[in-house]
Amino acid sequence: MIGEVAVALDVGGTGMKCALVDADGAVRHAERHPTDAGRGPDAVVETILTVAEGLAGRARADGLTPTALGIVVPGVVDEARGVAVWSANVGFRDVPLRDLASARLGLPTALGHDVRAGGLAEARLGAGRDAGHVLFVAIGTGIAAAHVVAGSAATGAHGAAGELGHILIRPDGPVCGCGRPGCLEAMASAASVARRYAELTRTDADPGAGATTAPDGGSAAGSGSGRTMVTAAEVAARAAAGEEVATRVWRETVEALADGLATAQALFDVATIVLGGGLAQAGAGLFDPLRAALRDRLTFHREPRLVPAVLGDEAGCLGAALLALDQLETP
Repeated sequence: MIGEVAVALDVGGTGMKCALVDADGAVRHAERHPTDAGRGPDAVVETILTVAEGLAGRARADGLTPTALGIVVPGVVDEARGVAVWSANVGFRDVPLRDLASARLGLPTALGHDVRAGGLAEARLGAGRDAGHVLFVAIGTGIAAAHVVAGSAATGAHGAAGELGHILIRPDGPVCGCGRPGCLEAMASAASVARRYAELTRTDADPGAGATTAPDGGSAAGSGSGRTMVTAAEVAARAAAGEEVATRVWRETVEALADGLATAQALFDVATIVLGGGLAQAGAGLFDPLRAALRDRLTFHREPRLVPAVLGDEAGCLGAALLALDQLETP
């Protein structure tokens, strides 16, 4: 109805993206807040609830009616029970966040996974709109995916569906953050691109070369002397300019991604694959060779449409709103 909005929060380890969203997916108000996860999970929960209360109050002050609340977080989420099972970024361990929020605000509340919510938004409002079967793949520090069918994202039996970054593609490859060598994430995430470039450009004259943190919080590769800081985006740009090492790293990245997406297509047979996250911002420099490499790996499987995400970092928040609104339609 006119004037009704969902309160939506996309909670990350660093910050929260928050909005009031109407039934058409239009953002009526948006704001951002720091998460400051280092304070501990109890403090983060209190911040989430306080921010949600503030948003509901803002809606009423603007003549809007908040009808539901949607919260999405990273990690493993049991959406059926409304429990944030585990999140390294936020520090959650078995936090009944849905019930806590519902009790505090008096609104029906949905709790979801951030990447699945982003995929839901891209499938229903963004680049995968009207495709029916969509795989959303977020490529940033890690790699995660959401399989959306008829407007609903699969959660899995244990709330851990979509961990595409942890399929094995190179048994003799670098060790992944999960502890196993050869995961897709260890070969094709933005962090791995930066790290690989740093390893290959390290010299005896610069023994401290290695991975560092870019000023914007992203992954970077640089020398221990601080003279250079090369992000994954810069590796892509250097590859486009013909630099030999960057070209090698970028080619290996594209090949690894193509292997991962070919596996995903064999499993899910989607109409559209939407790529989001920092690496996807490389544009044609990524999508053109990736389309060709994926096509080479497919036999009888239908080739999916491969497109960049269009909702940017608002996708998770919009997805949180969709989860909130969907529950109002569920008997």
